[in-house]
Amino acid sequence: MTAHDLSTSGQLPEDQLPITVREGLDFGLDGDIPRHWFGGDPFKTRFFDAMSTLFPEGERFFIACVRDYKDQISDPAHKQVLLDFARQEAQHSKVHNAFNHRLSKQGIKVDKILANQRRNLFDIARKTMSKGHTLAITAASEHITALMSHTFVENRHHFEDADPRVRAMYVWHAVEEVEHKGVAFDVMQQVAHVGYWLRVWALLMVSIQFPMFVFQILNHMLKVDGFNRWQRWGIWLKGLWWLYKPGGLMGPLLRPYLAWYKPGFHPWDAGAPGEFQTWMRVMQQSGDPIAASDALQPRA
Repeated sequence: MTAHDLSTSGQLPEDQLPITVREGLDFGLDGDIPRHWFGGDPFKTRFFDAMSTLFPEGERFFIACVRDYKDQISDPAHKQVLLDFARQEAQHSKVHNAFNHRLSKQGIKVDKILANQRRNLFDIARKTMSKGHTLAITAASEHITALMSHTFVENRHHFEDADPRVRAMYVWHAVEEVEHKGVAFDVMQQVAHVGYWLRVWALLMVSIQFPMFVFQILNHMLKVDGFNRWQRWGIWLKGLWWLYKPGGLMGPLLRPYLAWYKPGFHPWDAGAPGEFQTWMRVMQQSGDPIAASDALQPRA
């Protein structure tokens, strides 16, 4: 079926990846991963650690918001796409919960973070907003995640210093986010008939709230790591420069981010990065997500 139209069936567009559910992958997360696994840099490490704490409840929210419309879809192939989307997201929650267990042992208040996230998404958003609003938030969040996935994999030099096990977890997550990047958007457009301005509002809201939550959690993690206020100031200045400097981690996200605001936008307009095919080839040959991730790294 096409990603662009839930009302028709056919072959996948040439640039679209099939949604594949990969279960039982071993990332070695119970091994001797350093506390600051990203080249010893506390900001880089905790930036990704903070995102990991938000994923389990966020993925559960996305599944619920898409499932709100499953009874309005009758075609078996389209129902299967929704099922595969949900199964991928459930696997992401499972793996990040395992990773977050490591963080709990370090003194990070993961349970409190998850409870706050659960309250914001399920006790507030799901109970006070319409299904169309929460689906728009889901699609906007998926857009942010997918464009980060595109850019992080394509600009792989940024991750040379990361522990290969954690890097492999994020590369796997990135591949699957790209595979299903059009699902929530298609349901939003084709089934829920969400209008353009609600779509715009949703991304603006997510663009403010997501980094705000990540940075709040990151600061908590730096405190737990024992850095005093002045040390944290230095870590933040260096870290924000890494994120937002010209050629930094976030710069390449701007153009694909803004594409959302074009009236005729679709997530698959950007296709899929060629590097993802490298990951899939090595993954199929080896069955090892770490080897597949390492295959994307720059060669000496």
